[in-house]
Amino acid sequence: MSATNSSNEDAIVPSETGGIKVDAGVVAKPYREEIKLKVQHFKELGIEAPLLVGLLANSDPAAVKYAEWTGRACRADGLRYELRQLDNPLDVERALLDANDDPRVHGIIVYYPIFGAVESYSGASQDDYLRDTVSYKCDVEGLCHTYRSNLYRNTRYLDYPRNQNKCVLPCTALSVAKILEKCPCSDREKGVGKHMENQVVTVINRSEIVGRPLAAMLANDGAEVYSVDLDSIYLFSKGRLERCDSSVTPESCVRKSSVVVTGVPTKNYRLPTEWIRPNTTVVNVASFKNVDEDELLKIPGVVYVPMVGKVTVAMLERNLMRLFENFHHPRVRDEALLMGEYHPPSKRQRATSVAEELWDEPGTAHTQDTKERGAGVPWYHTALQIYSAAALTAILAVVLSQK
Repeated sequence: MSATNSSNEDAIVPSETGGIKVDAGVVAKPYREEIKLKVQHFKELGIEAPLLVGLLANSDPAAVKYAEWTGRACRADGLRYELRQLDNPLDVERALLDANDDPRVHGIIVYYPIFGAVESYSGASQDDYLRDTVSYKCDVEGLCHTYRSNLYRNTRYLDYPRNQNKCVLPCTALSVAKILEKCPCSDREKGVGKHMENQVVTVINRSEIVGRPLAAMLANDGAEVYSVDLDSIYLFSKGRLERCDSSVTPESCVRKSSVVVTGVPTKNYRLPTEWIRPNTTVVNVASFKNVDEDELLKIPGVVYVPMVGKVTVAMLERNLMRLFENFHHPRVRDEALLMGEYHPPSKRQRATSVAEELWDEPGTAHTQDTKERGAGVPWYHTALQIYSAAALTAILAVVLSQK
């Protein structure tokens, strides 16, 4: 094990004689245990576990499998999960807006692809438009504009200058970063932004979901990152992004790298193992194996992670918990109320809330005024209204006591 990582009790230790294959579940386990403890703590306080809503509008096998994994993991860890399946992709935007507005919903995940590369009047593609439609208060994938732009600017908090609410990071890219934290390439004893200092990384595939955010994330941690795609290679380094000239090739990038991440979504692609030097960490995020595993594991000191799905789901749960604590926890609502910053849901928002469901319960009587205002919705909008009501109540009590 590298001395730089010696303080990490759960560190992945490479072999001197050959490569080792790592089960991502080992990395995921402590994060999921932490989620379980938090859910149990909420239960003891009488607080319901966070609710994650998944929107599925396709039959893509990878998307369906991901939805199954998500639901199974959430239920196992005490989180609430609701899958909303849609027959028509055109209905996704309405379902997404309804979930954004639903006060019961604390996190949203959309299972892509839905429209694929179909163009949109509102952006590069309809799927990109949908990613930006997810509220930043519910975006467990960390792919909306707010979180993407903050990542590329290396802005780590939403609430400058208080710096208490951390941004959510794209969960698949984050899963790779968390795996690398357990490998010799990462030095957690160094300060923030320096954990990957002096490391060269090659990320093969520059997708918006994994490749691009991962390259930015590792560069923000101090690495020199080559982002390789079909027709270009970019270098992320020290806050700068530069296109490489023709002398820089995928082979030259991989040969100088201590970390290689493959994410090519085709079964025909194979990374030549002769490019990989000893003691390299290789992580495959594609649904296909992008490297000959047998040949790779013959290379001394190689650490190979063939799948990251278990850690991705753990990061999804972690992001859900962060969103809940940042925006939906009762404590957060109470603080906003005292500051006069909380506003009850609008009439359209209330239409999809639990209040409307309660309205139709048998044996429940309601006045017209209550119905218009929304059952279960606070009558007050600001702390001043509460103060005024309390003061008037006290004055009335004194007057009546004197009679």
